[in-house]
Amino acid sequence: RRYWELWAKDVAAIAEKHIARIKRLVLEEGPHKKAFDEFVEGLHKNLNPSVSREEAVEMLAQHIITQPVFEALFEDYSFVKNNPVSVSMQKMIDLLHEEVPTAEMEVMARFYKSIKERCAGIDNAEGKQRVIVELYDKFFKSAFPKVAEKLGIVYTPVECVDFIIRSVEDVLKKEFSRSLSDENVHILDPFTGTGTFMTRLLQSGIIKPKDLPRKYENELHANEIVLLAYYIASINIENVYHDLIGEKKNYRSFDGICLTDTFQLAESDDSDKLFSEMFHSNSERVIRQKKAPIRIIIGNPPYSVGQKSANDNAQNQTYPELERHIATKYAAGSKATNKNSLYDSYIKAFRWATDRLEEADKQEKRNGGGIIAFISNAGWIDGNAMDGFRKCLQKEFSSIYVFNLRGNCRTSGEQRRKESGNVFGEGSRTPISITILVRKPKKDPNELAAILYKDIGDYLTRDDKLKTIKDFGSMLSDTIGLSSIAPNEAGDWINQRDGLFETFIGLAPEKKYDTKSSTVFVINSRGLETSRDSIVYSSCLSDLTNNVRDMISRYNKQREEFHSVENKVKDLLSFIHDEDARIIWTRGTKRNCENNVSYAFDESNIRTSVYRPFFKQHTYVSAQANEYVNHWLRFFPTPQSKNLVICVPGVGTKKGFMPFIVDTIPDV
Repeated sequence: RRYWELWAKDVAAIAEKHIARIKRLVLEEGPHKKAFDEFVEGLHKNLNPSVSREEAVEMLAQHIITQPVFEALFEDYSFVKNNPVSVSMQKMIDLLHEEVPTAEMEVMARFYKSIKERCAGIDNAEGKQRVIVELYDKFFKSAFPKVAEKLGIVYTPVECVDFIIRSVEDVLKKEFSRSLSDENVHILDPFTGTGTFMTRLLQSGIIKPKDLPRKYENELHANEIVLLAYYIASINIENVYHDLIGEKKNYRSFDGICLTDTFQLAESDDSDKLFSEMFHSNSERVIRQKKAPIRIIIGNPPYSVGQKSANDNAQNQTYPELERHIATKYAAGSKATNKNSLYDSYIKAFRWATDRLEEADKQEKRNGGGIIAFISNAGWIDGNAMDGFRKCLQKEFSSIYVFNLRGNCRTSGEQRRKESGNVFGEGSRTPISITILVRKPKKDPNELAAILYKDIGDYLTRDDKLKTIKDFGSMLSDTIGLSSIAPNEAGDWINQRDGLFETFIGLAPEKKYDTKSSTVFVINSRGLETSRDSIVYSSCLSDLTNNVRDMISRYNKQREEFHSVENKVKDLLSFIHDEDARIIWTRGTKRNCENNVSYAFDESNIRTSVYRPFFKQHTYVSAQANEYVNHWLRFFPTPQSKNLVICVPGVGTKKGFMPFIVDTIPDV
């Protein structure tokens, strides 16, 4: 890991210099700018309409740095000349070419030489895949951390990949009397990463040797949105295939892989909007995949619910059509108040995959069914906001298989020890599950899916869990011991609530200030939500004052620059900057900046607060400095106001029930 991180640090610095150089070339009017505009338009059609010019420049920088790596890894295959996206990228790079400083060339030359030496003598697919995994999982995350955070990039352990592939094959035989090797069984990995699912499928022996060429050329499909991962997956899959068939002279590219945003494919049915001359071959692949009768969808969806800091400009992309389906299908059936978790990327993946199977039915004008198999965040299994999601799965599928791998790092005490290791390693904090959803025609549309469930068990380390998964081999293994689940009316699958719960009087109404509600309280509020605790909380009054004044000054300066005639730009996200987190850009500050709202310091906004939860602090409370003041300026209108507030944890807390009373403003 240290090996890759050391290189990543140097290469990331050089990437920044490439980015600055490319920006300088494409900003001025001329052939560079015109070609770059066409390049960005191609990305809008092939990837996503919201790809910014900044992101396009970063992709070019990634290509410059990584392309020689693949030439070093796979000498038998000239990547630049054969891969359609690489060809398009290289044309743009050739046009933008400018002499690179000698110092940078020397660092990169050492890096490429090191890669070549590291790969010397590796003549088997498994060894090369190990190097590929290291390159992607260590180097890429260190060199381009914002992209990894935004897209929730996580490498899937091979034990889990093999288990899913074997499970899909067994379930396909059981439920449909078919095999993954059969003709016209189209398989899609919509979030392919380094192509592990496709390579392991090819190596599994499930696809018969005589079926390999047909499968490879026509019935295997994969998508990837990250340029580096797309490159790795393309070569990885192609190399494994040619190793298997023993043919390297007549090289056949894997035309089933697309550089595209899978979620964006559902936003429009217009093929013309997907076609771009700049990415001609890739566009044709995307359109061809859209028309394919996909019946098997497997993979590891992205896990990102949102960026860690708004300063990173790494927020999740929105997909109006897909999110509308989530609202009408999942959210509509939930009784939870806060449904934000339903818009996590992995939940979007379940919705997208379900809609894609429905699309295949329309294409073939028959209800052919299909299978979805994902390894994902397991929070949906018992999450309060996921009741509508679980109910919808029961309605839309005929059989559901769930293998709960646990590993929730957000628990504590004895429960944390029970959850123990996470199969994705120390970097993952969420519980993990493998889910297989079977969609078959139902005689009765009201019939609910049969649910078969397996909990991996308590106190198991990561290695213990991976060994258990490998030993089971398949969801239909004779030794796995699946249990049948009968959900209750509330949509609980496991840890089902006691019926006595329904007899309790609620603390607060579902709708605020509903005077007719039979609840203990009518008026209620979430705690103070600042989104910038480091600025607006302090034990030292003078530090608090200085921090807030500094934030306001910096914000006003950028606001004025943004709205000045000479610096007016369309894209606020590419304009604002906050390298040392002295403003902390959030939805509220961005909206105010766009609306040209001026900020001003007001000493009367300084209050006393209770922080985390027994530590009194000075805080600055205002609609400008805080993301959500909620009702605290009603409960405490002035610094002298007296009031008592009963605080309880929010629904879904993992810390247990801890009520307490305060006489000041509590944090969220």
